Amino acid sequence: MTVDRVKAFESLRQALTTATLLLMPDFKLPFKLYIDASGDGVGAALHKVQIINDKPVEGPICVISREIKPTESRYGAIQRECLCLPWAL
Repeated sequence: MTVDRVKAFESLRQALTTATLLLMPDFKLPFKLYIDASGDGVGAALHKVQIINDKPVEGPICVISREIKPTESRYGAIQRECLCLPWAL
């Protein structure tokens, strides 16, 4: 292996093994809900904006996903995105 490949592998391993810090909810500040759907599944991430050192910092509170059902696999892209929102809530 070349030095560049070893460095790339180590960077990838570090990124995959570093835990994402989940934030505690603070109901005085706004939440953000991100949703996404594909041909295989739907997912959502609830994020929280917190003020740290006088700057707004956004981080995850909860991340969820699931495989789509056989009938949902026939939905179009927009319908799958719309399916994701009520499921995430």
